[in-house]
Amino acid sequence: MLPRARKRFGQHFLTDAHYLARIVSAIDPKPSDSIVEIGPGTGIMTTPLAAIVEKLDVVEIDRDLASALRAMFPKGNVVVHEADALDFDFGSLAAPLRVVGNLPYNVSSPILFRMADIADRIKDCVFMLQREVVDRMVADPDTAEYGRLSVMLQYRFAMAMAVKVPPGAFTPPPKVDSAVVRMQPLGAERLRAKDEALFGRIVAAAFSQRRKTLRNAARAFVSEAAFDAAGIDPQRRGETLSVGEFVALADSA
Repeated sequence: MLPRARKRFGQHFLTDAHYLARIVSAIDPKPSDSIVEIGPGTGIMTTPLAAIVEKLDVVEIDRDLASALRAMFPKGNVVVHEADALDFDFGSLAAPLRVVGNLPYNVSSPILFRMADIADRIKDCVFMLQREVVDRMVADPDTAEYGRLSVMLQYRFAMAMAVKVPPGAFTPPPKVDSAVVRMQPLGAERLRAKDEALFGRIVAAAFSQRRKTLRNAARAFVSEAAFDAAGIDPQRRGETLSVGEFVALADSA
C-alpha cells in the first residue's frame, strides 16, 4: 500500500512501470555515476537506479518516507538524507553530480534556480515536472511560454524535453500533464554577463509586466545610451529578446 500523498509537499507518486522504464532510460545511469535523487518518495525510481549505481544519494523531506526508504535499502549503497532540497548542501557530494527526480510541483521553480546556482558542480539534471513548467524551460523567444524562467535557465543550461507523462501514471493523478526534461550545463565557454546580478535584475524587470516596453520595464537599470550600445530597440518587449541580447543589454548598462 502506498503512503498517503501529502498536499503540503506537493506529492504525486509515479506508479506506471512503462513510464518509469522510459525515465530511467532517459537518465541512462552508469555504475560510477555520482547520482543524487531529489524527492524519491516511495522509492519507485530509487530501486532501478540503486540496482545500477555503486552509491546513490537521495534527498527526501518527508520524515516517514525517509524512514521507509532506509528500511527498503539496508545494504548501504543508498544514502538517505532527510532534508529539504532547497537547503541541502550539494557541495558535500562528489562532483560532477547527476541530479534526478520527480520534483514536487509546488517548489519546482526554486529547485531549478538552485540547480542554476550549483551548475558548475553538475554533469546533468533529468527532472520530471509539470508539463507547463517544462514548456517554459525550453521555450523560444517571442512565444507565450518564454519568460524569466526560460532566460535564466537557458543562460546556464542546454535543455530538451525527453518524455511526456500523462496524469494517469501517478497516484493520486495530478490535474495536469507532466514531462521529463534534460538539463546540461553549457560549460566554461558559455556566454557570461559581466555582472550576473544586474543581468538577473534586468531579466526580472523585463518580464514583471509583459505588456510594457523594455524602455518602461527596465528603466531603473538601463539607460537610453545602453540600448543604443547594445543595438536593441527600447520599444521591444522583453519576451522578444534572446538570452544573448539580454546579456548584451546588461553589459551595456
